[in-house]
Amino acid sequence: MKKCDLHDIIDEIKGMYESSDEIFFTTPERRMPSRNAIIAILKDVRNIMFPGYFTDGAQTSVDAKYFIGNTVLQVEEKLYSQVCLAFSFRDGGSVDAEAIEERSREVCEKMMCKLPAIQKMLHKDIQAAFDGDPAAQSKEEVIYSYPGFFAIWVYRIAHELYQLDVPLIPRIMTEYAHSRTGVDINAGAEIGEYFFIDHATGVVIGETTKIGNYVKIYQGVTLGALSTRGGQRLAGVRRHPTIEDKVTIYANACVLGGDTVVGEGSVIAGSAFLTESVPPHSRVSLKNQEVNVRIAAKKTDYVELA
Repeated sequence: MKKCDLHDIIDEIKGMYESSDEIFFTTPERRMPSRNAIIAILKDVRNIMFPGYFTDGAQTSVDAKYFIGNTVLQVEEKLYSQVCLAFSFRDGGSVDAEAIEERSREVCEKMMCKLPAIQKMLHKDIQAAFDGDPAAQSKEEVIYSYPGFFAIWVYRIAHELYQLDVPLIPRIMTEYAHSRTGVDINAGAEIGEYFFIDHATGVVIGETTKIGNYVKIYQGVTLGALSTRGGQRLAGVRRHPTIEDKVTIYANACVLGGDTVVGEGSVIAGSAFLTESVPPHSRVSLKNQEVNVRIAAKKTDYVELA
């Protein structure tokens, strides 16, 4: 076997640089948004919406207007710089810098205007969690510690940016929540008000999913595509299910396919695998389930050592 020479390693890796579109060196004209900066923006927005929960300093109603105004201005400027980078990274070769800056400023202004509506939606999600979980001792506990709510508030911010056609940043936001909670909600999903994810971990909600109001889902639920073998040919095509109002989906159930509609008021049993539509007020459960109980022998299964 020929010994590997350092110069050969360098030449092969450099050759990949030159042959791959995905590998690039940072230049003033082409830089990706900063993940750390985007996470910091999310935390600033959370502090605006839920003051006093996640900061060391106390917030009082006396300085509320100053705190809100000052933080909103800071968030807008920080977001503007990251949105510029995102648009430049995607469109820099076809759109001039001035147009990108103008578009970025417009996006940020629209995003700031949406903050009050997002906050109102989140308060309905908090109420859904409190009403739906008898273990919840207060709504403050939901805000401070529930992973499902954490994932939902990040999604609600990311979704608005997705709607404004901002590249990269919505995915960075939702993957941050995914890494923190185990909940993977694509920013493109459309989710109505009063939404609750109980226990959270392992939930997957795909990009073209539509979820109505007053929906509750449990851990391990997948709202996914029936098949992704089409790859990029399916981009922009409805491939995830529609969940209508007041549906409950229990743990580890899978609901798949762009033509699948779960009718209003339905209940999907745990571990069910659903690829066809069901009418309103359905009860979907597994058939012919068996539970086998075996009584263990009284003797021990271990051997004592002398």
